[in-house]
Amino acid sequence: MSITTRPGRPRRIVISLGGLALGDGLDRQLNRIREVAPRLLEAIDADDEVIITHGNGPQVNMVQRAFGVAAPDDPAVPVMDLPECGAMTQSYIGYHLQQALGAELHKHGGRRHVATIITQIEVEPDDPSLANPTKQIGPHLTKEQAEAQSAQHPGFRFIDDGRGFRRVVASPRPRRIVESESILNLLDNDFIVIAGGGGGIPVIRDSDDKGCYVGIPAVIEKDYAAELLGDDCDADVLVFLTDVDNVCLGYGTASEKPLGDVSVPEMHAYLDAGEFGSDTMDPKVRAALRFCENRPDRIAIIGALGNAPQVVKGVSGTRIHY
Repeated sequence: MSITTRPGRPRRIVISLGGLALGDGLDRQLNRIREVAPRLLEAIDADDEVIITHGNGPQVNMVQRAFGVAAPDDPAVPVMDLPECGAMTQSYIGYHLQQALGAELHKHGGRRHVATIITQIEVEPDDPSLANPTKQIGPHLTKEQAEAQSAQHPGFRFIDDGRGFRRVVASPRPRRIVESESILNLLDNDFIVIAGGGGGIPVIRDSDDKGCYVGIPAVIEKDYAAELLGDDCDADVLVFLTDVDNVCLGYGTASEKPLGDVSVPEMHAYLDAGEFGSDTMDPKVRAALRFCENRPDRIAIIGALGNAPQVVKGVSGTRIHY
């Protein structure tokens, strides 16, 4: 289908890169991003206003593990918790994206610039998940290792998932992009903006100072953060680039059926019927539906990273709209 925008302004797009887009390890990540960058730039038109967001799960695990290994042997090395790990990984992933996109823009004489915003996302202090953390993060530990970390960090919680003990943290709903005005200012000045990486850094208002924020050890679902980024920055199109060509009914079965153009009510019916499981595709579909419901002239697209130009232009992938 043809993707249009409101009269009088350029098309504004949020592009969310799935975790497989980045790989893991610094060298592999940079090489992967260099492969992705030309496809991303081919996907957008010269006048499009573009926000790119991305996952950071493997990268956060890598940073936490490095500090966790070093800290017991060197008192000068702190244990690095999730807010700081989120900020670190947003910055170095953004740095790699800036390098790769900047090189491609220079190669083709592009007038645009690229900038990364270390993004905080406000959550409600009474979000139910804060009292009942279930999101598993980090490596599997032995019982003894988990008990040692619990003793050292009384706020840490662990569960045994059958393969070992993993830390669990809250996964609150995102409510507001703290840096949305900064993102909009950059878009107005010909920047491609990288923001909200890994779901952003969850923050709550300081109860003693209503103007300040405090980071909390939690993980925001990155697909919901991408949708909020689209809402708070008034985007027209939300694109999830992942490792499948389409959202499918009966995924992995003999009756698998890829979806092309789908209306919001149709997608709700499929979701209610349990078609999309509860892991990777379900949050993308939910985020896509919310994005379209919040402004009915919008479109959300879920498609393969390898087909990025066709997906962003609306000729490939699953296109959800009214």
